[in-house]
Amino acid sequence: MAEFSIIDTYFNRKNVNSVDLGVGDDSALLTPPPQQHLVICADTSVAGRHFPLDTAPHAIGWKSVAVNLSDIAAMGAKPHSILLALSLPQIDHDWLKGFSQGLYDCCDQFGVSLIGGDTTQSPHLTITITALGWIETGQAVTRSGAQIGDLICVSGTIGDAAYGLKHRGHALQQRLDYPTPRCELGEQLKGLASSMIDISDGLAQDLGHILQASDKGASINVDQLPLSDALQQLPEKEKFQYALAGGDDYELCFTISPHNYQLLKQQNLDVNLTIIGQITKNLGLTFLQNGVDYSVQFHGYQHFA
Repeated sequence: MAEFSIIDTYFNRKNVNSVDLGVGDDSALLTPPPQQHLVICADTSVAGRHFPLDTAPHAIGWKSVAVNLSDIAAMGAKPHSILLALSLPQIDHDWLKGFSQGLYDCCDQFGVSLIGGDTTQSPHLTITITALGWIETGQAVTRSGAQIGDLICVSGTIGDAAYGLKHRGHALQQRLDYPTPRCELGEQLKGLASSMIDISDGLAQDLGHILQASDKGASINVDQLPLSDALQQLPEKEKFQYALAGGDDYELCFTISPHNYQLLKQQNLDVNLTIIGQITKNLGLTFLQNGVDYSVQFHGYQHFA
C-alpha cells in the first residue's frame, strides 16, 4: 500500500469544524477568526520511550492527540485542528485501524479536525502531532504571570499515570493510556489564572517552570495533594514520589489570585480543583506537611536520561 492509499484509507475523514482545505493537498488552509492569536504546539512520541511497546494502538492514537490538546488547554486556548506525521516500520492494517480510530475518537470528543500531515517508513514507530488552536489576542495564559500570594491549584488527581505505568493491568493504567486534556477548564481559566502549565513531566518539575518564568517561589502542602484511593494507601514517601514526580497526568497546574479563584468556582466546572500551595517571594520550591517543613527528594521525567 502506497503512502497516499494509507492516508485515504485511515486519515481522510470529514472535518468536524471550519477548515477551508484539509487532508489531500500540499498544505491545509484555515481562515483565522478575527482578533485571535493562533496557538501552536507539537509533541513527538517514540515507541518504547514514550509508551510501552505493548500499548494498544487505539490508546496510542488517543494519547498522541490528547497530550497536544493539553498543551493548547494550558494556554487557555480553544483547540481547533491537528497535523499528523507518522513514521512506520511496516504497514500493519490492524494497527493502523486501531490507531486511526483512537486518534479520531479523541479528535471528535474535543471538536478537533485532522487537516494534514505526512507518513513515511522508519525503523522506529514515531508519531508527531502538531496541534493548532485559537485564543483572543492578548488573552493567552503563559507560565510567566504568577504573582506573590497567588494560590497554586491542580485539576483532578496526580500521580495516577506513573502508578499505572509501574503497575500494568491496574485500573489506573487507564489514566496512563487515555489522559483527559482539560480543554474546557483551560478556556474557563482564561482571564482568571495568572499562569498555567500542564503536568507532563511531574508536578514539581513542571511547577518549577512556572516559578522560573515568573521569577517567584512557592510553598506546597504535601498533605493537600489530590491523590486517588490507590495512591492514598501507599507509604508516605512512595505516594509523594508519584504525586510530585510522576509524569503523564496531563492535569492543569495554575496560579490564581484568591479573588479570581472564587469567581472560577462560580462556574460550572467539569473537574475537581485542589489548592495545594501558594506563590511566595522567596525563590525556590519548599514543602510543608501539616504546616511544618517537610523534606522530600524526587526526580521528574527526563527526556534524555
